[in-house]
Amino acid sequence: MKALDLYQSGLQRLKEADVPDAEIESSLLVGHLLNLSRAQVFLHEEELSANLIDTFEENLARRLQREPLAYILEEQEFWSLPFFVNKDVLVPRPETELLLEIALQVLKGEGQELRGSLLDMGTGSGVISIVLALELPEFHVYSLDLSIAAQAVAKKNAERHGVADRIAFINSHWLSALRSQPNFELIVSNPPYVARESFEGLEPEVSHFEPRLALDGGKKGVEEIQSFATEISSVLKLGGRFFMEIGADQGDFVMDLFSGFPEFDSLCVYEDYAGLPRIFHARRS
Repeated sequence: MKALDLYQSGLQRLKEADVPDAEIESSLLVGHLLNLSRAQVFLHEEELSANLIDTFEENLARRLQREPLAYILEEQEFWSLPFFVNKDVLVPRPETELLLEIALQVLKGEGQELRGSLLDMGTGSGVISIVLALELPEFHVYSLDLSIAAQAVAKKNAERHGVADRIAFINSHWLSALRSQPNFELIVSNPPYVARESFEGLEPEVSHFEPRLALDGGKKGVEEIQSFATEISSVLKLGGRFFMEIGADQGDFVMDLFSGFPEFDSLCVYEDYAGLPRIFHARRS
């Protein structure tokens, strides 16, 4: 059996199981097995060993059970960079790239000196902390998360991308481990914002495999946001910025919530590429 035969076998079974993007996923499964690009899979002419075929079948079986492809491959591209991921962290998504794009656009558009300290609330796989460390080399980066297992993944990614010495990882439930001092010019967060009551309707890749701790925002998906919102101003410097990824139905809620805090101004919600509310911004007045 050759690579193309394996690809076609995987493609047929993925389609029968209604797995989205079956063509792409089958080629990625074969390419991962042989360390080939998707294009190279179709040109590979060597006969495959029984061990390779068995490994492919094991990985395909996991995908047919709707385990996320990123967990099987142990890798996900984000910001055009490869990141290690496993079941302890969320699979990085395009919405979080938008969060970073907007934060960087606002900061760099101000024309101010880009240096100081920034905080990533909710480390996960470390994509936010690492991208900000790469894009803002004069900043000291602090990254907090309640999950020690997630931070182990993030540290591995930080070492992979050469910024481990510039990121301080803090194990904390939100801001509980930090002093109430205005130390940060920038705070960025992708908190849990999935409504607990909506979990049954999620794709099985999400509801059955991704870490509940990083997804479950409680009732209406806003309980975690409410739990730390009152503390943000205590650690953000005057003129500092706060950016947060939110659910598509939470724009009005976060605007009303932060409008009740006199410490903030310049409140706004940016839409994603589908025209849905996605990124919240506030400035420490």
